[in-house]
Amino acid sequence: MPELPEVEVTRRSVAGGLLDARVLEVRMGLPLRWPLGREPHTLAGCVCGDIARRGKYLWLPLSRGVDESTEHLPGLPAKASTAAGGLLIHLGMSGALSFGQAPLQRAPHEHFRLVTDRGDLWLIDPRRFGAVVWSTAVDAGPAARLLGGLGLEPFDAAFTGAHLHAALQRRRVAVKTALLAGDIVVGAGNIYACEALFAAGIDPRTRSDAIGRLRAERLATAIRATLSKAVALGGSTLRDFRDAHGLAGAFQAEAAVYGRAGLPCLACATPIRRIVQAQRSTFFCPRCQRR
Repeated sequence: MPELPEVEVTRRSVAGGLLDARVLEVRMGLPLRWPLGREPHTLAGCVCGDIARRGKYLWLPLSRGVDESTEHLPGLPAKASTAAGGLLIHLGMSGALSFGQAPLQRAPHEHFRLVTDRGDLWLIDPRRFGAVVWSTAVDAGPAARLLGGLGLEPFDAAFTGAHLHAALQRRRVAVKTALLAGDIVVGAGNIYACEALFAAGIDPRTRSDAIGRLRAERLATAIRATLSKAVALGGSTLRDFRDAHGLAGAFQAEAAVYGRAGLPCLACATPIRRIVQAQRSTFFCPRCQRR
């Protein structure tokens, strides 16, 4: 599943091309996780704004642009751009966005295509757990409901060791399980939670409310550093993730513990262990990471 680094890499790879592009047509394939919520043809003529990310969601604002249907009269201000809402995009389990010159023939798993005067943005999603949802604003309608339960962004100044410590004190589950929930901090998905916990020296089975202030500070720092590194390396490609230009991520080759069960720890040579937590594989070093 694409996590925060992969979604951020995708955002960066489409942002420049989409900005100020005018929508010519919207084409829908088979139904995705949620309906678009608006007739596709009504989005024609909209102008794309600066695409943003919140957690694993992308928000593409749309405006109607300047009304060119009437002649501008001297001495009167031109009509300003009018907001038309935007599209909230989620890649689901297996989705990937591409941008540029799209193939003339629709691919078997293409379920959304935004045709613009600067190129096409299209979604390939074999499992169809992804979504493209129209909303009147990012803080209203469907977007507000879908984004409402998300935790802090890891790069937000408010995400501190003190914030993480206070949130963990209210939980009585394993610390890795708490991180995966996404309501404390977004982005610490399975791969990155394993790597951050290793960097912080914390056993993933440690109960959340047993994490003291100093260890919470180390963990917050490790989460930010791990995600920053992942974004810089283009995310992780374990199966089929590619950015919008078809480039694979490289973080998986730099992982210290994830996917390395039985291999020696890079720090102490102890074999890396694999366990299952909340139906997800957890990898850790039993010597370097303490409860």
